[in-house]
Amino acid sequence: MIWTLPNILTVLRLLAAPGVAVMFLYFHRPFADWAALLLFLSASITDWFDGHLARAWKQETKMGTMLDPIADKAMVVIALMVIVGYSSMSPWLVLPATFILFREVFVSGLREYLGDTAGTLKVTKLAKWKTTLQMTAIAVLFAQGVFEHYLGMSIFGMDETMVGAVLDGEVEDTLGLRWKYAGMLWTGNVGLVLLWIAAALTLVTGWDYFRKAQPFLKEER
Repeated sequence: MIWTLPNILTVLRLLAAPGVAVMFLYFHRPFADWAALLLFLSASITDWFDGHLARAWKQETKMGTMLDPIADKAMVVIALMVIVGYSSMSPWLVLPATFILFREVFVSGLREYLGDTAGTLKVTKLAKWKTTLQMTAIAVLFAQGVFEHYLGMSIFGMDETMVGAVLDGEVEDTLGLRWKYAGMLWTGNVGLVLLWIAAALTLVTGWDYFRKAQPFLKEER
């Protein structure tokens, strides 16, 4: 492997994927959410830089071309696994995550079966938009975890009546409960909307890849 800067960034992004899950093993929440969010954002930014630099500096390599989509998929799959695992298992979150994971496995299987002809399944602009939306949605959902747990720390020891009174403005909000609660709601809702849009694009691009692969899947007579 040629160790150009774009390839190094790609490898670092690939290593960061399991690092997102490891954050929750060594840090308590919400610090684990902060660490995972910062690591995920850093890796997502390198996703743009490594491809841009490789083209600008004419340093595109076969290894980099192969590892780049793998790193993207690893980041998305592991991050979704962590978010779903630490969620309340709401179907509004589990369903789009399931669609995304199913598509990634399906398309990877198609590419493996096609072998040398897998070039017919080149990444499209719509698939790139899909990846961007997935990573944005995941980052927002990690941020939702930050707000949720800071809110939980602030209301520790308070009964529901007192919390409701503070949120309704009947009692002075000395702990910033209202902005933490609003942040939790906004990031949660925006993250879910973006994830559903990404899931829809995931199914569309998955079908597009399957349609392109159909000529190679016909039985010989």
